[in-house]
Amino acid sequence: MSTELKRKMKSNASKQSTTKNPYKAVQCDPDSEYITPGVFELEKLFWHGSGAAYTHVNEVWPSVYIGDEKTALERHNLEKTGITHILNAAEGKWNNVATGPDYYHGMNIDYYGVEAEDIPTFNLSQFFDPAAQFIDHALSKPESKLLVHCVMGRSRSATLFLAYLMIYKNMTVVEAIEHVKERRCILPNRGFLKQLRNLDVQLQEEKQTTKNGHS
Repeated sequence: MSTELKRKMKSNASKQSTTKNPYKAVQCDPDSEYITPGVFELEKLFWHGSGAAYTHVNEVWPSVYIGDEKTALERHNLEKTGITHILNAAEGKWNNVATGPDYYHGMNIDYYGVEAEDIPTFNLSQFFDPAAQFIDHALSKPESKLLVHCVMGRSRSATLFLAYLMIYKNMTVVEAIEHVKERRCILPNRGFLKQLRNLDVQLQEEKQTTKNGHS
């Protein structure tokens, strides 16, 4: 699925002019009531309805925790919680969380690092598929517990986990945001929301193509 998704994400990028305007809503399936919102509408989801208060770490899915730098650095608490996998969405020395696999030496932790900047122009979507694969692999083992983190645990790490829910759990971007924000205080930057919106359109188009192929 991941290879096919990559191919379709590239080929679909230029199919519809509406996809290129991130502020417009898009209805990919005329028979469905679902419409992919524009970026401003996605931002409103974080300001309306119920939402979790900010804490250092929250369980947002069974055996999946989104946390901040403090959480990632506390080796004792990670062992106490039983963390077996770590996805660092802010790898690097400058303004990031400089841990890496050596920091967790001797802890039997599988580590995956993403060197991402929390700025709207950064292309985080290039990591959607490999990060989602890492998460899916971790959760394939019933004894696993995964920490997904960045510096604050609100933007980069949240975006990668939202993409996982969309790719592997068949959630729309709206469903994914609603699920996570009720469990953790998140707020991806506007550029990341544009990328999640584009992923949503591409996944909806993929579903529509599959449906037409079976009709």
